[in-house]
Amino acid sequence: MRDRIKPFRFAAPVALAITLAACGSAPPATPPLSDEALAAVTENAGAPKDQLARQVDDLFIKEGLGETRAVVLMANGELAAERYGEGYDADTRFISWSMAKTVTAVLIGMLVADGKLSLDDPAPVSMWQRPGDPRAEITLRHLLQMRSGLRHTEAGDPPYESSEVRMLFLDGRDDMARWAKEQPLEAEPGEKFEYSSNTTVILADLAARALTSSEDPEARRAAVDDFLNERLFTPLGMDSMVLEFDASGTLIGGSLMHANARDWAKFGEFMRRGGRSPEGEQLVPSRWITAMTTPSPAAPHYGFQTWLNRPLASPGEYDHPLFPERAPQSLFSLIGHMGQYVLVSPEQGLTLVRLGHSTSAERPPMLQEAADVLALYPVR
Repeated sequence: MRDRIKPFRFAAPVALAITLAACGSAPPATPPLSDEALAAVTENAGAPKDQLARQVDDLFIKEGLGETRAVVLMANGELAAERYGEGYDADTRFISWSMAKTVTAVLIGMLVADGKLSLDDPAPVSMWQRPGDPRAEITLRHLLQMRSGLRHTEAGDPPYESSEVRMLFLDGRDDMARWAKEQPLEAEPGEKFEYSSNTTVILADLAARALTSSEDPEARRAAVDDFLNERLFTPLGMDSMVLEFDASGTLIGGSLMHANARDWAKFGEFMRRGGRSPEGEQLVPSRWITAMTTPSPAAPHYGFQTWLNRPLASPGEYDHPLFPERAPQSLFSLIGHMGQYVLVSPEQGLTLVRLGHSTSAERPPMLQEAADVLALYPVR
């Protein structure tokens, strides 16, 4: 947030004159906007051009926010602002990190709508269905809301103790879903929220198994890739999207998708429209988008693989990943490691993409700058 300078009050004009003489001059004026900053804002921005240009400029030049590499802002379906850092442009593919989780949730929603998966039946994981296995109680809904109860520890100290690191890079890397599914319970299914990339890989594996009975890695890759391209990416015009798969052919659906900033904005707009394409085709049922953005019973700030701008049940327990005090509670977001965000505010008609590299200390002030951009638009 921009610092505000409070005016001093003096007892008499003489005191004011002395102060000005001592200081030499009044506080410096705000520097003029660069041509680059002004060029980033379109004529259909829906907000004062200079104010929007300055707020977007702050994301790129203000110290302490990390490196902003791309910003795309859509307002009421129109491009309002677009800007890139040095070395990046509209054709650059940016890694999703955990923004991929929300895409995977849409994939699951399409398969539920097609009758290939069931939301509240036991998840179709054969190793969990053996007699006496308590994991048989885990449902697809539990997995989507990150409350399966499986022993998945996202961050570890040292890092190689992290379940995510072990799955992605160590003993689980060749068959990530199998490694994730083999983990025992540490809580009753449905009881506890625990954010987990491993859980999303299980969902991606279930999607592949719903689309093909083949265990051949190439067949599994093709089934998921073709389905997503035909049913989601092509209708949305997301032609830059590249998916990554492990050696067993499972989509690495929790962290490894690549697309340019405009395509990430297209996905945010798709969700803002309730699952419709720009032409109005319903690609996933609107009730699924509603479910994705409805708080979990175990975490008010999380839905189906999607972060929500809802206050925490116990404030102070840990830092909120968004800013419920500064934007509508209907706002939701894709969030990826090191500062990847697609912020969607339906009540304001906005989708804001910010991609870059920010440390854990830099992300909170960077998000406040993003909130300043959103604050230029009224709640409808």
